[in-house]
Amino acid sequence: MRKISLDKLDQLFAEISSKSALYIPVDTAAGAKFEKYDGTKKMSDALNTVRSAKDFFFPQTENLVDFKVEGKTIEIKETVKEDEDFVVFGVRACDVKSFEILDRVFLADPVDNFYKNRRDHGIIVSMACTRPAETCFCQTFGIDATAPAGDIECHKTTDAVYLEAKTDKGAKLLKSLNALTEDADASAVEAQKAQTKEVFKKLPLAGLDASAFGDGKTNEFFNAPEWKTLSESCLGCGTCTFVCPTCQCYDIKDFNTGHEVKRFRCWDSCMYSDFTRMAHGNPRLTQVERFRQRFMHKLVYYPTNNEGIFGCVGCGRCMAKCPINMNIVKVMKKLGGNK
Repeated sequence: MRKISLDKLDQLFAEISSKSALYIPVDTAAGAKFEKYDGTKKMSDALNTVRSAKDFFFPQTENLVDFKVEGKTIEIKETVKEDEDFVVFGVRACDVKSFEILDRVFLADPVDNFYKNRRDHGIIVSMACTRPAETCFCQTFGIDATAPAGDIECHKTTDAVYLEAKTDKGAKLLKSLNALTEDADASAVEAQKAQTKEVFKKLPLAGLDASAFGDGKTNEFFNAPEWKTLSESCLGCGTCTFVCPTCQCYDIKDFNTGHEVKRFRCWDSCMYSDFTRMAHGNPRLTQVERFRQRFMHKLVYYPTNNEGIFGCVGCGRCMAKCPINMNIVKVMKKLGGNK
């Protein structure tokens, strides 16, 4: 384990950014968000960013290909050249776990090369939580916010940041920072982890239990009458899906500029009325069906197809951002018998 004093953190950032693009969470008027380090930005102390680190690997919009059509001739132009190494610093445990969930979607055959290329070039430097919010429930899904993993795992104390490599990529990066860091034992980190775990035990959602859901529970919950009452207040705005670190739905569209056609993909939401609409129409005509689809996917469909792993990481963003205060926690309590 290595450590660096807080007053030298900018030196650490400068060294990393001299070799790779570096992104850190910074405070903005709209809340904390990841921005490219330029020597002037200061790392935010916020618990989490408004939007997750998912954006670095699965951006909201991305151009896939350009092409021109002249008669029977099609000229294809490859537009994506992702060859820049980058480091994302300060990723919380919930977002680190979300990459495992996204990997199972985008790295399964057929592999999504756009996503894979970014994963190959990206290095995740995580940051352990010390001040969890009342909306946090990552522990419901077995996530330890005091041990966030990533390529390098960091712990911030009152006077220093402790760093420990967890992967080969992380070890290589950390070794390059030896001149700025020093050897350290784990005593301060272990003490801080113990204190934080005590805080987690006192959170409002500490007892939230997901055991009623998971693999093979489709028949049990699909026709539950509670879906109607739960969905009545839902606006179908899609906010929950756009702040969610694990949502992976997208649409592919063509845009004719008049000179060429740009084919791009952009995030989509299962909460929208035109989601998965095909030639014959929409397979989910009502808000009840769309609402059910979102939460069944997180709590039943995904774990059924992925060795019991849930599609939620308990980051609490949907709780914080839903305009009518509807979220996955209310669904779990209503359907799963949680109090």
